[in-house]
Parts: sequence; C-alpha cells; structure tokens
Amino acid sequence: MNKSALILHLKTLLEERMQEAWGAMEAAQESANDQGKSSMGDKYETSRSMGQLDRNMHARQYEVARQERIILEKIGESEVSTRTAVGSLLQTTAGWVFIAVSLGAIKIENETVLAVSSSSPVGASLLGKEAGAYFEFMKKQHKILALH
Repeated sequence: MNKSALILHLKTLLEERMQEAWGAMEAAQESANDQGKSSMGDKYETSRSMGQLDRNMHARQYEVARQERIILEKIGESEVSTRTAVGSLLQTTAGWVFIAVSLGAIKIENETVLAVSSSSPVGASLLGKEAGAYFEFMKKQHKILALH
C-alpha cells in the first residue's frame, strides 16, 4: 500500500466533498433569498428559514471537509514511526487502517483502507501502539502487523 497515493486520493475525495457542499450551500442560500422576496406571509418565512437551515448544514459539511483536508496537509507522507500516531498507515489482521480523517472504507490499489479519525473509538484505541500490539475492533481482538 502506497501511503502517498492514499493521502493524495483522500485529499481528492475531500476536495470533491468541499465542492459539493459549497455548491449546495450556495443553492440553499439562493433559494432562501428567493423565498424572502415574496410577500405572501408566514408560509414563505417558514420556507426562507428552512433554506437558511439547509445552507447552515452544508456550511458545516464544508467546514468539516476543510478541517480534514488541513489534517492531511500536515502529515509527512514518507514518515514511518515505531508507534502509531495521526498519519500512521497500519497493516492489521482486520485489514488496512489509516489514522487521520474519518472517511470510512476507501478502495485504492485493489485494497480497502479504513480511514479513521484519531478521536474515533478505533482510532483512539490504536494511538501509541507498536507493531505486534493487539487492539479491539468490532468486538474482536486484532493485531497490528506492521506500520507504514
């Protein structure tokens, strides 16, 4: 598994999420603005409020993706540590795990990598461990085979 290729792939996924969220945020704002131009009363005020809520939801999604992109920017792609940390790519008996951002199962190079945040339960349980250490995932005991 190539860590640099994985990080580049994750950055691309986050860029796509940011663009989608930005587009949806702008569309929701336009919709809310259009609803506000009518003078038909409470029905339109409710629609305007709903549009604003949609806009805020998409703004939060955009910000989460932006923050995750910043985390990836800080990771040294060629660094390999003896202990797991943010940016560690682990080969485990449960499969590949990348500790950095919470994007779930990602297919790359005919492999599936579980991208998890260091604050997620599995990410937190892996921090500071060395190759050969055990951890629990999905109520099963697994072993860290190697750090990449």
